[in-house]
This record gives sequence, structure tokens and C-alpha cells, in this order.
Amino acid sequence: MESDPLLAHIRTIPDYPKKGIMFRDITPLLGDPSALREACRRMAEPFLKSPPQFVAGVEARGFILGGIVAHLLGAGFIPIRKPGKLPYKSIKREYALEYGSGTLELHQDCVQKGQKVLLVDDLVATGGSAEAAVLLLRTLGAVVEAGSFLVDLPDLGGRRRLEKLGLEFHALLEFPGE
Repeated sequence: MESDPLLAHIRTIPDYPKKGIMFRDITPLLGDPSALREACRRMAEPFLKSPPQFVAGVEARGFILGGIVAHLLGAGFIPIRKPGKLPYKSIKREYALEYGSGTLELHQDCVQKGQKVLLVDDLVATGGSAEAAVLLLRTLGAVVEAGSFLVDLPDLGGRRRLEKLGLEFHALLEFPGE
């Protein structure tokens, strides 16, 4: 993973959004067509033989990557939004972030009981938002067995947190520390 060419497309911004945080900015990757294509292809690859019915992406960068992964897998896309963005009846879940807290919402009719969903997001730090997304989807009866992520920050424990939920964890890149 250390020699992965995608690493050159991730920018590190120290002390953002607050002192002590090393923000991993994927904007350069999103701006490079070949890097974006390669990242999404690799994020979808483990699921090609048994694709899910839906890919769920967490707002906002999970929308970008998740939409492309859904297309590659021939799946529908479920947007998991921040509060107040969904126009129809929704359910919500609060969670803790590495540097605060947040809430995610989901339309209550976005998935039927027993439908298979793959969770996609850009980065896993503490795993709070991904865990909230999985639990929201499972509340509606979705079968969420796996997550595909561009970046994992293993020192923050998100992977372990998601694996405790029974999630098969896939990440293309890792960065040590925070």
C-alpha cells in the first residue's frame, strides 16, 4: 500500500478543521480523471461477482465515490444525508466524530427488508459516521455486510468498530496517526 500511486493524489492538511487533526484531502484525486476512475474501480472490484442491490454513500464525498461505484456494480444509489436535506419521511441517528458530533438521515423507504447494501465513503477515522450509516440501514431491514472506503486511518480504530458490527472492511489506502 505504501507504493500505491493513488497516495500521490491525497493531500494532507495539518490542523484542519482543528489543531492536532491531520486532514486527508481527496480533492486532488477527485480532480484527476484517471486516479478517480482507478480508485472507484478498485473500490467496486471485490463486489463484482456478487453485487449489492444498492450502494449507500455518506454525504458528501461518499456521494461522489458511491455514485460511481454503484454505476460500476449496476446497483442503485442511496444517499445518506446530513439533517434537513431529505424531502420525505426519514429516520436519523446521531454519532460522535473525531472532532465533534453529527447526525445522519435516511429516507424511510429507500430500501426494503433483506436487500443487500454496500456502504461507501471516502475515509474511515473513528468509524462513527459509517457505524451510524450501517445502523440506519439495518433499522430499515437492509443487509449491510461490507464497506468500501478510499482511506483508512487505522490508529483511530474505525475499522475495528465496523468489524464488530460484522462488516467486511475494504480500504485502498492507509495513513498512520491522526
